[in-house]
Amino acid sequence: MTSNTHPLNKLTVAPSATQDDAQNHEDQYVHFVYDQIAPHFSQTRYKPWPVIAKFLNSIPSGTIGLDAGTGNGKYLPLSEGRFLMVGVDRSMGLLKFAQLAGESAIPRDVILGDVRDSVWRKGVFDFAISIATIHHLATPERRMDAIVSILNSLAPCGGRALLYVWAVEQDELSKRVVPDVITSDTSSTKVQDVLVPWVMQQDQKPKLKIRSRRGRSKTDPAAQEETDPHLVEHPIVSNDSPVFQRYYHLFAPGELTELATTAATKLNLYIGPKPLEVHTEDQIHGVYISPEGWERSNLYVELTRWST
Repeated sequence: MTSNTHPLNKLTVAPSATQDDAQNHEDQYVHFVYDQIAPHFSQTRYKPWPVIAKFLNSIPSGTIGLDAGTGNGKYLPLSEGRFLMVGVDRSMGLLKFAQLAGESAIPRDVILGDVRDSVWRKGVFDFAISIATIHHLATPERRMDAIVSILNSLAPCGGRALLYVWAVEQDELSKRVVPDVITSDTSSTKVQDVLVPWVMQQDQKPKLKIRSRRGRSKTDPAAQEETDPHLVEHPIVSNDSPVFQRYYHLFAPGELTELATTAATKLNLYIGPKPLEVHTEDQIHGVYISPEGWERSNLYVELTRWST
């Protein structure tokens, strides 16, 4: 590890969680933390990421969608005048910002809830997004449950979902330092379950934004974090600046696809593209899982439901 690495960029190994204590683990390292840091966190989440914006721009008008883990609702304004999007999140603090996302005069449709809960009527949504949320769930089973819930809520004929998570594979611009675990005398591997620090500065004031010709702020650290969701601004940390630790599961290549496949199998869905010919009178329900993509230290897949 280089000596000039800022301590706030050093991830630490997260305590292990089991199915029995996973809820307490998430309450401590996810839900409590986001309620505490909601105002500060919301300041750094305002610019849509390109992959998600492209997906939402492809959604037909007159449809209804789900934002599972909406946070401060930064993607809800992209639906303006074209389709309806309902946001759900476990953080009441962030939902207060989501209600007014995009300076909307009318409160947006947001609900306090868990992304794992199957509270929606089957097939009610034409599309869904889950951005930077599933990686906060503490066990593989709970992460799979979230995808099961999303798949179940999608329209069986053409319903689409985009899942987006942090990756263990960091790009060259990321300042995050993922710890290693020794696997043998000659090799090591990156830790996947980590705690990510967040400093809450007292009486923090937004910094002046100086726009470049491309529209990106040169001095605003919030804009930096939007460009690189792993980047932490480096405030002057005093004894009065509490540091909150957030739990993340960093996904290995192929892991998100495997998780989506397991979730689809649990719902008895055929996995693959819709067949051109069907030699049976029985209706077949399936899902196409797009090739896994990687962008700026994130992994994503798109799921498309189909029926014969």
